[in-house]
Amino acid sequence: MRPVEVVLVAGLLTGCTGGLAERQAELSRWVGQPEAQLVAAMGAPNRVYDSGAVRFLTYEEVQFEQGPSGPYYFGPGPAAPTGYSGAIYRTVCDTTFTVAEGTVKGFSLRGNGCG
Repeated sequence: MRPVEVVLVAGLLTGCTGGLAERQAELSRWVGQPEAQLVAAMGAPNRVYDSGAVRFLTYEEVQFEQGPSGPYYFGPGPAAPTGYSGAIYRTVCDTTFTVAEGTVKGFSLRGNGCG
């Protein structure tokens, strides 16, 4: 794998994609690739689960984002707040790859931070 591809994959796991469709398109490139190549590029998964001949590799991405400030005012006069209050929200995206016979067969995304 070329270094540019490794950086692209790392960007996917850190939330640098513009949306769910882009993320799915990039991850679909792993389908049909050897498990060893996936792990070499993405690192050790957060969780591994074996069920018979099928292995599930899960990579967890957690981000913290600040919410908008308040209080909100919707009457006449000055506009609503202009900054962030410091309220922190946690978003998570789990990417789970399905592996059989040493080859990536598919993947799924789960969580509120995948889009």
